[in-house]
Amino acid sequence: MYVCLCQGVTDGQIREAIYEGCCSYRDVRESLGVATQCGKCACLAKQVVRDTLSEVQSGHAALACQASFVAA
Repeated sequence: MYVCLCQGVTDGQIREAIYEGCCSYRDVRESLGVATQCGKCACLAKQVVRDTLSEVQSGHAALACQASFVAA
C-alpha cells in the first residue's frame, strides 16, 4: 500500500528500509524521502515504522531465547 504518494513510498519499502538498518522514523525519512513534501503521510509512516521496529525487536528477542535454550 502506498504510504507517501508524493514520493511514491510503500509500506513494504519502509519495512525493507528498517530490515536493512534504519533504526528510527528519522532514518526512514532521510533514506526514502517519506513525509518530506506535503507531510500528510507522516502519521501513517510513523505507525508503520513503530510496528515494524516492534516486530524486529520481538523477533530478535525470540531468537535470543531460542539460542540460549538450545545452548543450555
